[in-house]
Amino acid sequence: MQVAIYNRVFDPGDILSFRHIYEALRDVGADIMLFKDLYERLKHHIDFDETPRLFTSPSDLDKSLDFVISMGGDGTFLDTVCYVGASQIPILGINLGRLGFLAGIRTEEINLAVEALARGAYEIERRTLMHLDSNLPLFNGIPFALNEFTIHKKDTSSMIKIHTYLNGEFLNTYWADGLIVSTPTGSTGYSMSCGGPIVFPQAANFVITAVAPHNLNIRPIVVPDDYVISFEVEGRADSFLCTLDARMETIDHHIQLAIRKENFHVNMVRLNENNFLQTMRTKLYWGMDKRN
Repeated sequence: MQVAIYNRVFDPGDILSFRHIYEALRDVGADIMLFKDLYERLKHHIDFDETPRLFTSPSDLDKSLDFVISMGGDGTFLDTVCYVGASQIPILGINLGRLGFLAGIRTEEINLAVEALARGAYEIERRTLMHLDSNLPLFNGIPFALNEFTIHKKDTSSMIKIHTYLNGEFLNTYWADGLIVSTPTGSTGYSMSCGGPIVFPQAANFVITAVAPHNLNIRPIVVPDDYVISFEVEGRADSFLCTLDARMETIDHHIQLAIRKENFHVNMVRLNENNFLQTMRTKLYWGMDKRN
């Protein structure tokens, strides 16, 4: 079993968890690959038998890997998706952060998770990605996202107008602070915070949700994910913000933007004991009513 481990924001307080995962993988005979920055921080705290294989870029990860383990919060998991990309190596998220909606494995479940990987006692969930097309290069050659794409006003500028089209046909002009297009996975994130619906991960949809719209009759809308959603942006300011998950670019009204379904997906490792409904109940307190 060949496994890579990625971490974005290193916290010395997590050293015990890193040692735990390394020893658990070593005990099952795994061939371990580490993110280079992580190895530089751990080598003074963990007794490595030898220098492990290291990676620094997506091109270092190939399909010979069985799994990539993301150790951190949901932001780290989204970063891991960028590294894995079209290789579609299954990702297991171990939560060292707070919410842990994507990185759903707790540190006390590390042994259970590693044993499940070794025995094949897990399921793979395919999660849809979205792809951004633009007339200028954006996002350093990684134009895809697992959670959402957004267009947003910049700083304290006035609201913007976002003319939105579905397969070239006019949908609506949003007068708002911004607009979110989310995948089913992202429906429990920023979109939900702005009043969007929760969509099951298996649904073949995108959700369009306005951010602080200046119209009482504007509501989120769910559209098929085989549609192309395109935009024209205008406002008093010269520039706007455009995001894919946690990555951000500054754009102006000359740029052309369109969102479509990516032609590859993300493989998420899920232990048999966990499912989407359980995650909603434990992370979002769904149905947590004292009268139940």
